[in-house]
Amino acid sequence: MGKGAARTCTWTSATVVASHECFNSPYGTKYFPEYAEKIPGESTELLSQVAKECGIYLIGGSIPEEDSGKFYNTCAVFGPDGTLLVKHRKIHLFDIDVPGKIRFQESETLSPGDSFSVFDTPYCKVGVGICYDMRFAELAQIYANKGCQLLVYPGAFNMTTGPAHWELLQRARALDNQVYVATASPARDEKASYVAWGHSTVVSPWGEVIAKAGFEETVISADIDLQYLAEIREQIPIRRQRRDNLYTVEEKKN
Repeated sequence: MGKGAARTCTWTSATVVASHECFNSPYGTKYFPEYAEKIPGESTELLSQVAKECGIYLIGGSIPEEDSGKFYNTCAVFGPDGTLLVKHRKIHLFDIDVPGKIRFQESETLSPGDSFSVFDTPYCKVGVGICYDMRFAELAQIYANKGCQLLVYPGAFNMTTGPAHWELLQRARALDNQVYVATASPARDEKASYVAWGHSTVVSPWGEVIAKAGFEETVISADIDLQYLAEIREQIPIRRQRRDNLYTVEEKKN
């Protein structure tokens, strides 16, 4: 999910299906300008066709997007008729430096997005983030406040942050907001310049991992039980118990 290489995660009536797949670009700052496309473009036209042919909602990982001379890490979402529903540009750029382990600076070539990405389905409302966006609890809370019951993050954590934080962050976002969280990562390629952790995952609003891939190419699926979600929110009613008179997280209009 998230970095340069596109990952596909499709969601249907009561099932999330996540698959590891790189079809657009290697993940690396030197690759983004070379592989960047307009949207619509070759990669997103293909995703649109797949969504239409299969009659599914398709969250198409992320690809480097070029627009007016700027580059973005962008996730395109398509409806069952192939229509582009959402174009999420990664809000939080992956600029980290862990001495002796990994240094990566997306901001060397990419620009950040500046809008939230939510789309409606006949089943529930879905919020979209990309990879590093998952570290920011405020984004997930705003999505939950907008009525989202499922959050989807295409992403490619690495061999340093993956084992430490990948599952932990998903469980935290699901538990904090009482939502389902689904992630889709590329499979691991040990020969790549950026080695992904893999382990696409689906987490319940109880914070329980209900489906998880390994590091190899595979497909996983999990049921999204909205009745179960409603029961959890009623049993532990944190949304009603928040002290809005003392603190709040809110969207700012651009």
